[in-house]
Amino acid sequence: MTTVALARALAFFLFALISTGAVVAPVAAQDADSHAIVQKFGGKQSFEATEGVIGELAATGDPSVAGALRALGEGELYWRDGDQAVFIVHGRDDPATLLDPITGEPAGTAPQSSLTKVRIKNSIRNAISDALAGLTLRAKDPAVRLNAAETLFSEADAQGIAALDAAIAAETVPAVRQKMEESRAAAVLRSDRPSEEKVEAVKVLQHRGDRAALNVLNSLSASTADPALHRAAQAGAAAIESTIAFWNQAQNVWYGLSLGSVLLLAAIGLAITFGVMGVINMAHGEMVMLGAYTTFVVQELIRANAPGLFDWSLVIALPLAFLVSGLVGLAVERCIIRFLYGRPLETLLATFGVSLILQQGVRTLFGPTNRQVGNPGWMSGAFDVGLMSVTWNRLWIIVFALVVFAVLLLILNRTPMGLQMRAVTQNRRMAAAMGIRTPWVDALTFALGSGIAGIAGVALSQIDNVSPNLGQGYIIDSFMVVVFGGVGNLWGTLVGAMSLGILNKFLEPYAGAVLGKIVVLVLLILFIQKRPRGLFALKGRFVDA
Repeated sequence: MTTVALARALAFFLFALISTGAVVAPVAAQDADSHAIVQKFGGKQSFEATEGVIGELAATGDPSVAGALRALGEGELYWRDGDQAVFIVHGRDDPATLLDPITGEPAGTAPQSSLTKVRIKNSIRNAISDALAGLTLRAKDPAVRLNAAETLFSEADAQGIAALDAAIAAETVPAVRQKMEESRAAAVLRSDRPSEEKVEAVKVLQHRGDRAALNVLNSLSASTADPALHRAAQAGAAAIESTIAFWNQAQNVWYGLSLGSVLLLAAIGLAITFGVMGVINMAHGEMVMLGAYTTFVVQELIRANAPGLFDWSLVIALPLAFLVSGLVGLAVERCIIRFLYGRPLETLLATFGVSLILQQGVRTLFGPTNRQVGNPGWMSGAFDVGLMSVTWNRLWIIVFALVVFAVLLLILNRTPMGLQMRAVTQNRRMAAAMGIRTPWVDALTFALGSGIAGIAGVALSQIDNVSPNLGQGYIIDSFMVVVFGGVGNLWGTLVGAMSLGILNKFLEPYAGAVLGKIVVLVLLILFIQKRPRGLFALKGRFVDA
């Protein structure tokens, strides 16, 4: 190696060493300062002095002192006779194991008789809580800082304003800074700050616009003697009430869409069979129930043999549920219904008997009690949109219902099978004269409708009890949706399901769940008197005849 190369390598090594020292030195100095402040808890001193030490630790902004503060609040911070060194001590073992108050590392042992607990009282506990909140406002994780800001909002007082000011000045994430500013505004309203500053704080809480902010403003309006502040608080509370009312209506619409998607899944298969074949299938709900039990069996097998695949259980259950319910529907059509075409009352009675047989069969195999069907991780939990809560399972069911609708629409409009089904729907005799085997179209249509009911059961297993009576809760609503939307019309089924779902959810707060359904039924009867063929009536020679 040449002399020049050696010199360059030595210079690079010295630069790296100096840079490392420059980074480590401040951290080591900060730890040393924090450790020195914690040692001030040692020795006999007044409660005021202890609170002063807590304030010094909070002012460092060093998260490493949180352990010492928690130990102080839990009565586990001690000082040793003689040198008055401060340690954390867990339990009452003798000799006691001493832990460093900053690092938490073992620092030897000492007899219990040589240790004295640092005394605290309620005001000190409050000071500890404020200090810990201030430290978490400086945490590296934005989620921790956000949670700390939310906690301070509910516990806001004048003592926390300084810590919040420092945290706001250092915050770089806009969402977290906004929550901190809201917590500061709540603290200002509980302080003796000037009226002008409190009026500005009212505007911040008005912008927040939730029930927590409304409670703060209502409390301020009832307690303040300042006319200007009282008017501002009342105006802010009124604005928040309007915002809450808007989001309540939006929540009702969401619940209605959620219910509508469930009705769509339950009714879309019935719309096909009822529209093409004119069969009143009272066993349609049991096809939904078979799909739900297929999901239960799939999840039980996965739990026993491949637990790692549980998040894929619904994906695996979907085609199996379609096959199970579709094959049962095909068997019912070939063995019973094909002999009863043109006799709707007899098909109603026959399919009602089939529904009882299927229910009893499931009771025999699985028992009469509810069965547990778990939610995969991607369908668990919820998130907020404004003041509205949206659960993931309901959101995915809405998406799933729309996908099923789109696929079924594609089958009916873009495949030979769909063309034949539409031909039989519009004019059965003409379709038969053109060479279409209408009995097989009926059989495949009934199997398709039953299979769709089965995959509806997969979705319903995530939000309802899986029991032999699962389908009974949806059969009447399904017929209502089909009749309201227009027999055999998929677009009518979509509009009918969503309309009835939203109407139900808007009526429930005023009339209750049961009375609300009765009101919907009465309105539907009145509607059918005016439009017997529903919203979207099919057209054709057979229909018009």
